[in-house]
Amino acid sequence: MSKLPNEYQFIDLSDYGRPVAKIIANYFKNTAITPIHVTLSFVLCGIFAIVCILYNYFWATAILLIMKSILDAADGELARLNERPSYTGRYLDSVSDIVLNILILVAIWYISDGSFIYTILALIGLQLQGTLYNYYYVILRNKFNGDTTSRIFEKDIPTALKGEKQQHVTILFKLYRLFYGIFDYIIYQLDSTAKDSKYLPKWFMTAVSTFGLGFQLLLISLMLVLNLKEYIIPFFIIYSAFIFVFIGIRRFINR
Repeated sequence: MSKLPNEYQFIDLSDYGRPVAKIIANYFKNTAITPIHVTLSFVLCGIFAIVCILYNYFWATAILLIMKSILDAADGELARLNERPSYTGRYLDSVSDIVLNILILVAIWYISDGSFIYTILALIGLQLQGTLYNYYYVILRNKFNGDTTSRIFEKDIPTALKGEKQQHVTILFKLYRLFYGIFDYIIYQLDSTAKDSKYLPKWFMTAVSTFGLGFQLLLISLMLVLNLKEYIIPFFIIYSAFIFVFIGIRRFINR
């Protein structure tokens, strides 16, 4: 069970870790290792990466952030291989991502002596970028019968699937809403008609995939290795302007 049927799959620039993720998932298929274990492993990679940022070990940071992206894909791959979709895993993954994003940007702010206000703006921009990408991607998944554990509108607590506890789903859903609710709301208000789109062409989704978390972490890694740490926070603030560019393009091709 893939996220999208083959004929609608596009080149996802944020998903460069998928080939290795599939190898990892196949290795752990039919073992005691669960997708939750893999999710926790990418959390550890993220924590170690943050420590490396604070100590200016930027090559180590880059390696760990790329490993984090690979494992971030591997947990979902393992769930699909075992045909065990999970709301618990979906929300744990998302909550872990945003907590790590916050800590990564705070660490970059700390070592670059930048403005904390700009850091907050960069975080908002980073999350809005990712939310727009996920918004369009989930529309595709729902439209073409792909993976549907992600929903276009995360408003109501979902019913736990086989093998997971409703209590866990409820708690993680509430955390998800706490962290992501405002970003989901803003993006929906900016492009409320996207759900009715007839066309989200492959080239467009590839362009929007530069807003995906994997690509964002890759850019952060490259800028750290190139000793451009002072430019990371300003970059994500400025790059957020493309949110309006992509929304404008989406509306134009569906006019």
